[in-house]
Amino acid sequence: MLETHGYRRRAQGAPQAPLVELVFHELESVWAMELIRGVENVAKEHGAAVVLTESGTRHAPGADWVEGVLRRRPLGVVLVFSTLPDKVKKQLRSRAIPFVIIDPAGDPEPDVPSVGSANWAGGMAATRHLIECGHERIAIITGPEDMMCSLARLDGFRSAMATSGLEVDPRLVRYGDFHVQGGFAHAMELLDGPDRPTAIFAGSDLQALGVLEAARLKGLSVPRDLSVVGYDDVPPAQWSSPALTTVRQPLRQMAEEAVRMLLRPDGRGRSSLRMELATHLVVRQSTAPPAKHRKA
Repeated sequence: MLETHGYRRRAQGAPQAPLVELVFHELESVWAMELIRGVENVAKEHGAAVVLTESGTRHAPGADWVEGVLRRRPLGVVLVFSTLPDKVKKQLRSRAIPFVIIDPAGDPEPDVPSVGSANWAGGMAATRHLIECGHERIAIITGPEDMMCSLARLDGFRSAMATSGLEVDPRLVRYGDFHVQGGFAHAMELLDGPDRPTAIFAGSDLQALGVLEAARLKGLSVPRDLSVVGYDDVPPAQWSSPALTTVRQPLRQMAEEAVRMLLRPDGRGRSSLRMELATHLVVRQSTAPPAKHRKA
């Protein structure tokens, strides 16, 4: 019975290491640094060090990671994934290793504590801003089709268009990969032809940087010929040319709240189903009214 439930006898006198383990499927992303800083900020307050692990896909960590974390026995684990397999959850709980998901990716299962952000509201705010500038033919390059955050941002886009009485042209809806190359490739297609959009909402700042490069190669000036809105507000957004209008996702704060959930001495908060933090629009120089709305 004990083996069935994944129980393992603890080594006599083996305390939990003063570590917080942060697990990504990729460490190359710009927003990974924001999450790392957030985890470190709170871990240091509790005298804990941070261990970084790269494992698995964006949906779940790899099977080989579990054995290692059970040996390390950290104070807790912060995971940047959509969810966790049942077997992994049982193994962590059998060793009393708490875990929290930092969830820019979607909609975790009800028994998984998580910290996320308001993706639908962010998509709505980005699109409303473009509509208020006077744009009607607006394209979106959201993220992967199998990620809930991508779909939530797309739903926010659709809602903003509908409430303004604007139709969504299906040809202007694209699913990217949240990386520069994906934004670039889709923008090259969207901007090819006379019936191009006057604005593009990119579902990440990295994709927006790809859109800026595509516009440059097409001989278009941003924002004179094309307005661009990103998402995340990672540091490069304010240094792009022009500086990027974007939706700020509080990545560092999300990481800080996740660690606070883990390290509360009474364990209170770890049973919370989900904490969702607000997003908000940051207007910079990459958006402006379309040419037909400008004064001569």
